Amino acid sequence: MVGESPPGRPLALPRPQLYVVYEQYLSYIRPMTRLRASKARQEFADTLNRVVYGGERIVLARRGRDLAAIVSMDDLELIRALEDRIDLQRARKALKEKGSVAWKEVRAELGL
Repeated sequence: MVGESPPGRPLALPRPQLYVVYEQYLSYIRPMTRLRASKARQEFADTLNRVVYGGERIVLARRGRDLAAIVSMDDLELIRALEDRIDLQRARKALKEKGSVAWKEVRAELGL
């Protein structure tokens, strides 16, 4: 079975699952910095370099309230992949619900 290993050997995870576990590990060791939006604006090049080359995740705040975050493209791709996975799970669940209508029927009804 996937995920099982012989006694005394490390757990063998499928490649995609191993990647997700590794990314979760990195999220714990990467620094999370809060920065005033005005300071980030003044030091934009440095702020961007900290994210791109230093691997930081920077949360931008104004008046003590978190507004946005600057993350690396790798982090953004991970977020997108997670969103895609969630969308797929929801779509599969919706397809199993009673009363669902086939896409062909919807298109025919709309004249598409």
